[in-house]
Amino acid sequence: MAFDLTHAVRLLTRDMTMRVDELAHIDTERVAFGFCQTRKRVSHGIQASLTPLRFEGGAKTKRVRGRLYGCQRLEDGSGRDYLYLLNLYVPRLLDQPFEEKLTTLVHELWHISPDFNGDLRRHEGRCYVHGRSQRKFDELSASIARAWLAQDPPRGLYAFLEPSFSELSAMHNGVRGQRFPTPKLVLAEAA
Repeated sequence: MAFDLTHAVRLLTRDMTMRVDELAHIDTERVAFGFCQTRKRVSHGIQASLTPLRFEGGAKTKRVRGRLYGCQRLEDGSGRDYLYLLNLYVPRLLDQPFEEKLTTLVHELWHISPDFNGDLRRHEGRCYVHGRSQRKFDELSASIARAWLAQDPPRGLYAFLEPSFSELSAMHNGVRGQRFPTPKLVLAEAA
């Protein structure tokens, strides 16, 4: 049976949120983990992305050009709304070195607001997503990933990040994952 990448990443990130204080605010049950196939097998380009499913401050609606909009809902199996969608782009993500794969996952998790309200972590200034320096944002992500590894988590949680996409696929007769439609803005009912 094909390897379920999104399930493995959910287990890995759940452990990270329990071990690392910087990620303790995240409830991984409210994060949808999605699988996206890249069109070309190249090393450059997007490896993962985090989409907030609420607006600034966790608001469910936002007024744009006089009209009230909401974000299309993504629900888990019990009817509860996800607050974030973390998409994994394969094979690109899995063809990176182990440390980069782990840092990429932490990078996306670090975007989640400390209030865990469906909004992004916002930095001061116009570059509110990464702050003044994306390099520093990436360095912080790498240090959080190293701090998690230093706590000696079970290797079975992250062993799937060690092989390349082709190797992982060969070991498990394929790689699969849960897919989600890209959330869209929808016109909200007048309040």
